[in-house]
Amino acid sequence: MQAGSRVRRGPVPRREKSPGGHQRPGPCCALARTGGAGMTALSDPPRTAPDAADDSDLAGFGYQPQLHRSIGTFGSFAAGFSFVSILTTVFQLFSFGFDFGGPAFFWTWPLVFVGQLLVALCFAELAARYPISGSIYQWSSRLGGRLWGWTAGWLMLVGQVVTVAAAAIAMQIVLPAIWSGFQVLDSPTANAVLLGSGVLAVTTLINAVGIRAMSVINSIGVTCELVGVALLCVALFSKAERGPGVVLDTGIVGDSGYVWAFAVSALMAAYVMVGFDSAGELSEETRDPRRTAPRTILRALVVSGIGGALMLLATLMAAPSLTDGALGDPAQGLPSVLLSRLGEDLGRVFLVIVAIAVLVCTLAIQTATTRMMFSMARDRVLPFSAALAKVNRRTGAPILPAVVVGVLAIGLLVLNVHNESVFLALTSVCIMLLYIAYLMVTVPLLRRRLRGGWAQDDELFSLGRWGLAVNIGAVVWGTAMALNLAWPREAVFGTEWYLQFFPQLMLAGALLAGAVAYAVQRAQVRRDSAVLDPSPATAEVSR
Repeated sequence: MQAGSRVRRGPVPRREKSPGGHQRPGPCCALARTGGAGMTALSDPPRTAPDAADDSDLAGFGYQPQLHRSIGTFGSFAAGFSFVSILTTVFQLFSFGFDFGGPAFFWTWPLVFVGQLLVALCFAELAARYPISGSIYQWSSRLGGRLWGWTAGWLMLVGQVVTVAAAAIAMQIVLPAIWSGFQVLDSPTANAVLLGSGVLAVTTLINAVGIRAMSVINSIGVTCELVGVALLCVALFSKAERGPGVVLDTGIVGDSGYVWAFAVSALMAAYVMVGFDSAGELSEETRDPRRTAPRTILRALVVSGIGGALMLLATLMAAPSLTDGALGDPAQGLPSVLLSRLGEDLGRVFLVIVAIAVLVCTLAIQTATTRMMFSMARDRVLPFSAALAKVNRRTGAPILPAVVVGVLAIGLLVLNVHNESVFLALTSVCIMLLYIAYLMVTVPLLRRRLRGGWAQDDELFSLGRWGLAVNIGAVVWGTAMALNLAWPREAVFGTEWYLQFFPQLMLAGALLAGAVAYAVQRAQVRRDSAVLDPSPATAEVSR
C-alpha cells in the first residue's frame, strides 16, 4: 500500500465525466443558471492560496465551489469517528450482541473490523481521486454509470435518514440513567421520542449555522469521547472480576448451534462500524481533501475498532455477573455495569460523556446525510432539486437539506410511539441499505480493476499491487454481511411475517419509491431544459 507524499496542485485536472456518463460543461453550465449549482457568493470569505487550489481542483469536475473550506485533518477524522461513535453505538447495542452470542460475541468485533477495513481501503483510493461531496453517490456514478450511481445514492440517503433517528433515540438509554428528571413522560417509548426530537432540533440548528460551527462542536465532542473511552477502559479494567479468557465463553445457546447465534450477534458490530466514509462526504469543505480524506477515513475506522474492542473486553471482565440477565437486557446492558462497578457518581460522569457522544454522533450523521442530499440535488436528480441545492451565502451551508433530514427523522421517531416493533425493524434494516450502497461502490471498482482501467497514481493514495486482492475481499465481505443483515429472523425483527421479511420489503419499497422519484425528476429536468435553455450543453446535461 502506498500513500503518496504529494498532491496535485496548481493546474486544473482533466475534466471528469458526469454521473450520467457525459462530459460536464464548464463552470457556467445550465445547472448554475437554473439554480442547481449556483455561483460562489459575493460575500464568501477570501480564499487562501491552498483553498483556491482545492477549488480549482473541484472545478475540474464541473462544480462551482460553494461550501466553505474550514475543516482540517482532525475535523475530517472527527466526522468519521463521530458517525461510528463507539460510545453511542456500543452502549446502545451491547445487550443485543451479548443476548445472542454470550461473552464470545466479542470475536464478531475484530471480524467485522477486518471486513470493513477492506472496504475503507477501497474508499480511501476513491477519496483521493474524487474529492466531492456525496461520496458514495459520486464514486458509484463515476464507476458504474448514472443509474447505478443514483441507486446507490438513493439507498444511502434512505439508510442515513433512518440512522439519524436511530442515533437520536439513544438518548433514552443515557439521560434517564443520569438523572430521573429526564424521564419526563411515563412511557419510555414516548419519552425516547421527546428526547430524540430535542436532539434533532439542536443538530439541525447547528447544521444550519454552518460547517465551521459543526466542525468545532463535533471536534470538541470527539475529544471528549476519545478521553472518555480511554478513562472508561482503565476504570473498568481496574474493577475486573474475571480474566480476558471470558471471551471464550459462548454462554447458553439453542439447539441450532453456536455458529447461527454468532452470525446473529455479529449484527451488533455490523450496526456500529459504518459511516467511516464521512470524511469523503465533507471533501468540498476539507482543506487539501485528496491528501486528508483518505487518511482520515482509515484513521476513523482503526481508532474506532481498537477503542471498541477494549470497551467490550473491559465490560465483560468487569461485569458483576454474566448470568443474571442484566447484560442482555436492553434496559440495563452496559450502563448498568458502569453504575454498579464505578459507583453512582463516577458512573454518571461517564454517562454524561456518553450523552455528548450521542449528540455529536447524531450531528455527524445528519451532516453527512445533508451533504449527500445536496450533492444529488446539485446534479438535479432529486425532487425539488433547485431548492435542495441552494447554499446559504453567509454560512456556506445547504440549510434546507438539513431541515428536511431533521423533519424526516423526527417523523420516524413519532412512528415509534405506537409502532415500536416497526421502528426497531427500520433501524435494523437501514444498516443493510448502507452495506448495499457500499457494495455498489466496491463492485464496479473491482470490475474497473479487472478490465485494467484503474491505474495506479504515485501522487495519490494507492493500494498498489494489493488493490485487486483488497477489492475482491471487500466485495466478498460486503455481500456476506448484506445477506446476514437481510436474513429473515423472528428473534431479530419480530414474530409477524411482515416484520420477519421487513428487510426485503423495505428494500423493495425504497427502490420503488426511488424509481418514481427518479422518473418524475428526469421528466421535470427535460421540461426545464427545453424551456430555459435549449442549447446543446443543457440538452447534454438533461439526457
